[in-house]
Amino acid sequence: MNHFLLAALLLLLTCTDACAGQTVQGMVRAVFDGDTLLLATPGRSRLTVRLYGIDAPEISKPERPGQPFGAVARRTLMYKVMGRQVTAEIVESDQYQRSVAVIRYSGRDINYEMVAEGMAWAYRHYLAGSYASEYIGAEQAARLSQCGLWRDANPRPPWEFRKSGQRQR
Repeated sequence: MNHFLLAALLLLLTCTDACAGQTVQGMVRAVFDGDTLLLATPGRSRLTVRLYGIDAPEISKPERPGQPFGAVARRTLMYKVMGRQVTAEIVESDQYQRSVAVIRYSGRDINYEMVAEGMAWAYRHYLAGSYASEYIGAEQAARLSQCGLWRDANPRPPWEFRKSGQRQR
């Protein structure tokens, strides 16, 4: 039985990382929040994508309130990509089996734009390579100019909001 579980786990890990490094094109069919969308692709049909290297404020859900700027971040991402043909440069898969990717539309890095416009934090814990310096620099510039969520005196990062279990409106 233990061998079966180990084999199943290895197979799952192999399958989830198989997409890493791929570039997928598709039409954005839904935007769930400021850092997650649904892509309709020719080969896979539907692909849930988490934007790499950023973390947007949480949105309100029926069972819990969200964070300030959560709904604005979602609308901003919708405006940028909803119904558009985009490219997803898949970096990895996350614990929820979503593809984690850099989204590009007309050559623009949408993940970067969300941070630069103050709609998301640079998610330092998961950033690597050139994206780390680009996204962190964009966040610092947004902070200095008080764009988006940086208008608040002390905005709370989504990872702290989720971890604490505390809710705010």
